[in-house]
Amino acid sequence: MILGTAFLIILYLILRYILSWITYYNNLDSRLGDSTWRFSYDYPVSGERDISDLDDKNFVRLRRKKNKIVLLMYSIVLIMFIALMSLLSQFLLFFFN
Repeated sequence: MILGTAFLIILYLILRYILSWITYYNNLDSRLGDSTWRFSYDYPVSGERDISDLDDKNFVRLRRKKNKIVLLMYSIVLIMFIALMSLLSQFLLFFFN
C-alpha cells in the first residue's frame, strides 16, 4: 500500500507538470483556446498531413505539440485511475480480512 501511495503521488506530480505545460501552450497563442482537457479546435486527420500547415506553420506546429501533451495527460490520468483502483482494492482487502 505504501508503494501504491507513493506511485500515485509521483503520478500526481507528473500530472501537475503536464498541466502547467498545457497552460503554457495555451498562453502562447490565443487561437488554441483556454481548455486544458480537450484537444485544440481543429483536429488533425489521421493518415494525411494537415493542409493548414501551409497557411501558418508556427501555429500548426504549436497545436500539434499541445495535442501531444494533452494525449500524454489523458494517458497519465488513465494510469492514475488504474493505480487508484488497485490501491483501493488492496486497502479493502487489508481491512476486511
